[in-house]
Amino acid sequence: MDNNAPGSGGKGGFGSLFGGGEYSNTELAGVPLTGMSPLSPYLNVDPRYLVQDTDEFILPTGANKTRGRFELAFFTIGGCCITGAAFGTVNGLRMGLKDTREMGWTKPRNVQILNMVTRQGASWANTLGSVALLYSVFGVAIEKARGAEDDINTVAAGTLTGMLFKSTGGLKGVARGGLVGLTLSGAYALYSNWDHIRGGSSSSSLY
Repeated sequence: MDNNAPGSGGKGGFGSLFGGGEYSNTELAGVPLTGMSPLSPYLNVDPRYLVQDTDEFILPTGANKTRGRFELAFFTIGGCCITGAAFGTVNGLRMGLKDTREMGWTKPRNVQILNMVTRQGASWANTLGSVALLYSVFGVAIEKARGAEDDINTVAAGTLTGMLFKSTGGLKGVARGGLVGLTLSGAYALYSNWDHIRGGSSSSSLY
């Protein structure tokens, strides 16, 4: 029986499919070898093509590579609600333990502590969530009105949020809320651009 026949497992057939067959020099031409085993030509790829220097996101024409204020609004509101709930829970637990320290570990004390925890958690979550909602709405509206996204939008949105949130306290409340919003948003804008400011100051000092 001829071992060179196509149906035999010596040099062709199923033996060649699993690497058990022999290959001619023509079949191995241009294919690098690893040890004594031939490397599949499908793995013979230039490593330079495996290095990705740019993002691979598929974006619509004219779209920005960063998230806009509208996309970040959902994260901001949800994050503030969760943060407020966590802070309120801890604060409610502290207040509950302080108010019921004269009581023993009985069921009425546990119920009172639980009520304080849930009340404080819901209150803080509602407060911070409302502030985040106002800030996001003002930020998106200012961005659409100006047609630009910069720190001016951040400072303006923070100031208007503080003014509206404290609008029930009269003119003094509005002024106080606007000042607090301006301070916090200005500090955030300064923190966001701190590396750029330091880089600019260091480069100017060289000259």
